[in-house]
Amino acid sequence: MNGGADLELQNSGGDAAIDEFETYEDYLDRQITSTDLYYLEDIELARQLVELGYRGNGEIIKRQEFEARKEAAEAAMRARLDKKPKKLSSAGRNLDGYPLLQALGQREEAVRNGKLTTIVFIRDKNKRGQEVSGYIDYGQRLKIGGMDSVFDRKKRLMPKPTDLSFYNWETQTSTSNATPNFQVVADNAAGLLFKNKRDRKMINVDPRSKPGDNSTRTEIETDEYMQVVIYDHVTRRRS
Repeated sequence: MNGGADLELQNSGGDAAIDEFETYEDYLDRQITSTDLYYLEDIELARQLVELGYRGNGEIIKRQEFEARKEAAEAAMRARLDKKPKKLSSAGRNLDGYPLLQALGQREEAVRNGKLTTIVFIRDKNKRGQEVSGYIDYGQRLKIGGMDSVFDRKKRLMPKPTDLSFYNWETQTSTSNATPNFQVVADNAAGLLFKNKRDRKMINVDPRSKPGDNSTRTEIETDEYMQVVIYDHVTRRRS
């Protein structure tokens, strides 16, 4: 057995050659010859001798270094995958006749890349016929998944108790939760507010008030729901 794999491992910074081996034992096995196994008759003993430098060609990578470089290579691969553009859930869907889905589709890319944060207010009846309403962090819903089914119209976008704010008008159940993008500010003289976590700007959802700096309020005319309002906030990083 020659030391080509080991030399590649040394000269390439570990990326190409380490990817070739799933485990350190696989790497050691590459250094073991059939003659070694014939005389030793024990694969574990052969591996130990390779690791100690008594078998194999070239300088043998120690287990700790191998695992560290393996982890670094996998981290680099994950980073490259994360940079690849994610497929939009709304892409390729015919959303004609569905005003809310059209509005969400128009915003999806900007929300995914962090240029825009969007809160969707929905009031409608749930499957039990109970009137419910709530404020949904659109970015959170995109992140946790499930929007493909919404854009395919297999599921309706409805408020949940895990959303920013939720209220069941029949049971009078009320919940509020912080999300990755917003903090709920309920105990305020101005009413219900949402603080954007990136630039710390407040979004005021009171229709009688202005929504706030860099924010807009859009009422969606639709027969799909009793009421839909979208609050868009253009995010700006603090200096």
